[in-house]
Amino acid sequence: MLYYLSELTQWFTPLNLFRYVTFRAVMGAGTAFALSLLLGRWMIGKLRAYKIGQIVRQDPEMERIMHHGKKGTPTMGGVLIIFATLVAALLWCETANPQVWIVLATMLFMGGVGFLDDWLKLREKNSKGLLEWQKLALQGLWVVVAFVAIEAVPGTRPHARELMVPFFKAPVVADLTVPGALVFMFLVLVGTTNAVNLTDGLDGLAAGCMNSVSAAYLVLAYVAGNVVMSTYLQVPSISGAHELAVFCGCLLGAGLGFLWWNAYPAKVFMGDTGSLALGGTIAMVAILIKHELTLLIVGLVFVGEAASVLVQRASCKIYRRFTGQGLPPERRPFRMTPIHHHFEIISKERAKAEGRAPEAAENSVVIRFWIVSIVCALLGLATLKLR
Repeated sequence: MLYYLSELTQWFTPLNLFRYVTFRAVMGAGTAFALSLLLGRWMIGKLRAYKIGQIVRQDPEMERIMHHGKKGTPTMGGVLIIFATLVAALLWCETANPQVWIVLATMLFMGGVGFLDDWLKLREKNSKGLLEWQKLALQGLWVVVAFVAIEAVPGTRPHARELMVPFFKAPVVADLTVPGALVFMFLVLVGTTNAVNLTDGLDGLAAGCMNSVSAAYLVLAYVAGNVVMSTYLQVPSISGAHELAVFCGCLLGAGLGFLWWNAYPAKVFMGDTGSLALGGTIAMVAILIKHELTLLIVGLVFVGEAASVLVQRASCKIYRRFTGQGLPPERRPFRMTPIHHHFEIISKERAKAEGRAPEAAENSVVIRFWIVSIVCALLGLATLKLR
């Protein structure tokens, strides 16, 4: 909205500043950060007042990682991220840009699915929520809606069915066809959304890793929307994608502000409301700027989290099929999944053996995952030049 102040430069020249993407991305990040920081304490108080607290899964595995102390911590804090991002984006993005609305709509829809999941958990007082097939069905529905919208936008239509691969300057597949493009988009959106959801298991883990991914995609979107830079780096030039850089700035600011309250020891959790919204949003940004597979590098932490769950499940099912018995814990690939719990258990056992407080081990695991995420974000940006 404030972008349109740049049209008044004939009366006040400095207003031309609002035309610059870099300025609006920084201001959007600052606005979202301030909103998250200022509204955080009030929102946490409201969540406590309405008794919207974390439901901890009741099984022996949770005893091993000592997470029962988290029970009752306010959850559904993802509402704060969504609100701060939405307000900042509406203020600083060019609202006539259809790509911004596609991403905002994705964030709201996926956040709505997560909200429903969280609400069902609270109502039933267990950790199940929506069934897996229900989540997949809702996410699949949105894939169809978003694909139709992408095909209808002149700036994104020419590249909608292309398959771009990092390190290749030309599309590996020029036309996936409609069914192929839908399947690919479904895999990207659903895979990313649920991978972020699985990562949200330790204080500050998902929020911190998502911040580095958001920062990387801010740069990628800026390059994709700049004709000169995209031509020089030989990446797809997407008309209007520069506004997604501003949006990613807003997302980054909201994530940093939320992390203030979500860092160990967390005063609030994002819940599925936040994790599904964040995963779906960054996946849609990647789809729009044709950097879908770059997510495998930039979001390697999320990939590892999801892969660990798939490997663990597959191992247990294969063993049961051939033996008729459950796979013994000592023979499983991981002590516990998602993989952050595997490292958490090892770290806490090591802390006990060395006479240190085991509770602090959780924070060390989170910070190391943040470091890996930052390194992966830088490696993802390096793919821009290696083509």
